[in-house]
Amino acid sequence: MAATCLGDTPTTTQIPHLRKQNGVVQLIVQGQPMLILGGELFNSSSSSLTYMAPIWKRMTDLHLNTLLVPVSWEEVEPKEGSFDFSVVDGLISDARKNHLHMVFLWLASWKNGMTSYDPLWVKEDYKRFPRAERKDGTPIQVLSTLVEENWDADAHAFAALMRHLKAFDSHDQTVVMIQVENEVGVLGDSRDRSPIANQAFAGQAPADLMQRLIVADQGLTPEIRRRWVAAGQRTAGTWEQVFGSGPATEEIFMAWNYAHYVDHVAAAGKAEYPIPMYVNAWLNEGNAKPGDYPSGCPESHVMDIWQAGAPHIDMLCPDLYASNFAERCQLYTRQANPLFIPEMQGSEVGAQNAFVAFGSYNAIGTSPFGIDRSQPDAPIGKTYQVMSGIAPFILDHPGQSVGFVLDAEHPRETATLGGYTLDITLDSLFGRSSTEGCGLIVATGDGEFVGAGSGFRVAFRPTTPGPLYAGIGTVDEMILVDGKWTQGRRLNGDETDQGWGWRFSGSQNSVLKCKVYRYD
Repeated sequence: MAATCLGDTPTTTQIPHLRKQNGVVQLIVQGQPMLILGGELFNSSSSSLTYMAPIWKRMTDLHLNTLLVPVSWEEVEPKEGSFDFSVVDGLISDARKNHLHMVFLWLASWKNGMTSYDPLWVKEDYKRFPRAERKDGTPIQVLSTLVEENWDADAHAFAALMRHLKAFDSHDQTVVMIQVENEVGVLGDSRDRSPIANQAFAGQAPADLMQRLIVADQGLTPEIRRRWVAAGQRTAGTWEQVFGSGPATEEIFMAWNYAHYVDHVAAAGKAEYPIPMYVNAWLNEGNAKPGDYPSGCPESHVMDIWQAGAPHIDMLCPDLYASNFAERCQLYTRQANPLFIPEMQGSEVGAQNAFVAFGSYNAIGTSPFGIDRSQPDAPIGKTYQVMSGIAPFILDHPGQSVGFVLDAEHPRETATLGGYTLDITLDSLFGRSSTEGCGLIVATGDGEFVGAGSGFRVAFRPTTPGPLYAGIGTVDEMILVDGKWTQGRRLNGDETDQGWGWRFSGSQNSVLKCKVYRYD
């Protein structure tokens, strides 16, 4: 990468930013769209450059192009008003040496619902920086969302970090996005019970939120609209008058207050260096209630509340360990929310699901958690290897792809792409069938497709006027040579089921190009 130019004053279109193309939001870095093939470090790994030294090569061996890296408030502002960015600069410099981008995770007021990454001078001064409270008045180790002194201190530090990043990195664009806080929300109760919180909860719902409800109305997420309509669809009133009583309304109240706080922090940072910023969510599972998971975090069912309360946040992002992966992806693409998955499994399941996220939900990126303990032969590395090859096709043809995972319970998927219906099934030849398969297909032109994955077969049926039938014209293998994809074998015969199917046989991922023709 080029040397840093401290005098640069780039515009917002010259720094990392989000851009919509053909209805799909893409991350633009150095003027070009990119997919984040990422991984997130364990929480404490990035606090030591020495500890990080052997990790960098392992990350490139896994075919990552981006590393998600914690940066904590306690590290950068150990004394109030005194900032130390030496570790930040070292991380950026080492990432450049290893040709990696980074997403910084700002761990400050909250991490996993708790307050532990704030500096000691904040921890100790609990009068100046008040905590949330339980019903019995017991303070908990969580900064209150309703105290201006709290969000101002956090925002001041975050602004200093972003000001420094602009000076140190805007030319190279090593850091491409920022996560603001981590999995915010109240644990153990549905809301903060401190006197200031009780007073706010008994008061009027904010005018900005009410305006969102009124203007959006039918366009609200079903979960929010149902509560609003059930309570009489009021245009003003207290929280309980507007949304009814109970833990769900208390969760909405906390979502607004966390969003308002986080937006104050994000706005301060964007005033210095406005690269994309997002917040992540610890997802509710099963019959969990607010407080079992962090109440007020950006769950998909309070998406409207967060978007109204935090306009400086670009994306609401799921930490997606749930088994219903595709369903959660769909929920987080509502309300024009771009999909980025900052945490997920790095196992075989996670490696397969990455195809789904990129192919069917136009994900900006995926990122298994604890990537620094993964070995070079980890499943996610094999997925990222082929994804790096087809990423340009995905980016050049936004919205023209499908991703899928197949198994005995779900052996078939259909999709309409490029003027054809694709019948995607588990691969089978001579009576032998694959037990699982996964992959991604991109329509790249007139009857032309690029695919990646293993264990599946594709047949084509025309959907546009013309000859009624479709056949496999040519199939070419793409192979990786010295880091570049080149054309390998021309496949035919058994490898294409005698021209009846586009086959991705076996358990090893492959990248193939296919040309389809039509006939009567």
